[in-house]
Amino acid sequence: MNRGPIDIITADIGISRIHAFTTLRANGNSSSPFNSLNFGDHVGDDPQTVKLNREMLRSFLPGEVAPRWLCQIHGAEVIASHARPEDEVPVADAAWTDRPGRPLAVMTADCLPIVLAGIHSDWVAIVHAGWRGLAAGIIDATLAAVPGSCAQARAWFGPAIGACCFEVGEEVREVFVGRFGASAVQSFKSTDTPGKYLADISALAAYRLRELGVGEISESRICTVCEPENFFSHRRDGKTGRMATVAMILPS
Repeated sequence: MNRGPIDIITADIGISRIHAFTTLRANGNSSSPFNSLNFGDHVGDDPQTVKLNREMLRSFLPGEVAPRWLCQIHGAEVIASHARPEDEVPVADAAWTDRPGRPLAVMTADCLPIVLAGIHSDWVAIVHAGWRGLAAGIIDATLAAVPGSCAQARAWFGPAIGACCFEVGEEVREVFVGRFGASAVQSFKSTDTPGKYLADISALAAYRLRELGVGEISESRICTVCEPENFFSHRRDGKTGRMATVAMILPS
């Protein structure tokens, strides 16, 4: 964790010009239950306070360029951010760009944030991957949208709900077995309650990335539910804020 004006988890993606991170919840302007660095403008927080938090993030970024936000719906829509008007907030759960100096952002509070990038720093993508988005094919759709081959891509997973805390029903397990095949069963562990499982969304995402040919994946493996002092968690708290995961290509 890097401490500063904004506390962050830096992405360990191993590509020199790719700058990416996930924010922690401290050092912002929001009051409880959104305390304090909440970037969600859809969770009930004061809009002006969210605007202040987003301005802090803009000032924190190289070049002080505001990140491009999305209206996330747990689907599989991917947009090319550089092809959209700057004042638009597209309805999508992933975005990519091949333009340096243009940061992309997704918001999470348990869902898995994924940063994808080409090994030559020629493109970067950011993905909001909850279990519904994973099952809908958001990873497949993102890799289909970006230039280059999957073999020349790397991935980083930010903090998300861990397998220790993500209890789901049989219906969720069946969705993934139907989507990914019998191998998906390994990502679900039985609990003491019949029909309930602990799901590992990071393992499911990594499995799909490797199937598609992405071999280098770095995982933070930090559970948002287990660290209330650092992370918002919808599963833990219900009404709460949102962290931001940001990714950009640095200008040469």
